[in-house]
Amino acid sequence: MSDSDFANVYFDSRLKFDRKRLVLWGALWDYSLSRVMKGSSTILELGAGWCDFINNVTAPRRIAVDLWPGIIEAAAEGVEAHVGPAEDLDFLSDGTVDAVFASNLVEHLTHEQFDAILSESRRVLRPGGKVVFVQPNYRLAYKRYFDDFTHVSMWSEVSLSDFLSSRGWIIERAQARFMPFSVKSRLPVSRFLIRCYLASPLKPMAGQMLVVASAPAGDSGR
Repeated sequence: MSDSDFANVYFDSRLKFDRKRLVLWGALWDYSLSRVMKGSSTILELGAGWCDFINNVTAPRRIAVDLWPGIIEAAAEGVEAHVGPAEDLDFLSDGTVDAVFASNLVEHLTHEQFDAILSESRRVLRPGGKVVFVQPNYRLAYKRYFDDFTHVSMWSEVSLSDFLSSRGWIIERAQARFMPFSVKSRLPVSRFLIRCYLASPLKPMAGQMLVVASAPAGDSGR
């Protein structure tokens, strides 16, 4: 089975279109992630899928990458969509991206694949550029973590931060409790509730973490 065929199977079985994600990522960008990536003129999303995040981003240049061919149709006008693996960013020149974002991607990767993605991310980032990960936190969501048959690695905010640090990245933020594990529930999803959740010190049902790291200033990317 080719990468694109596997991606189609995955989207058909695990990641069907859901309007709740449009509301979620629009609110997360407006009330949280836009501040994390403040001043970024070029933002790259890896594993963009339905492009729910990147379509909501406000930046002069927006780029989406995914193995799934449907990304071409899912990308909004103005978003550059590329079909291919996240560890192959040859279409981008060195030092041309301000922030690399990935949501619910790393748990699908081996350590070797993740290393390759980090290497490519460092190459395309400008000095001091950021990687931003929103990921399931195994420590908080271990009961449901492997309901997804494509999950191959386990991460917490501690292990993900340590892995990044061991590769030379500078951790800026490691938030164990960021958002609930999934939008696949009967609970309502609204911008108002998401804004309240983000502002609250209490995070009931939290299962997703947020980890932000920057490349060392003056890093050549290689």
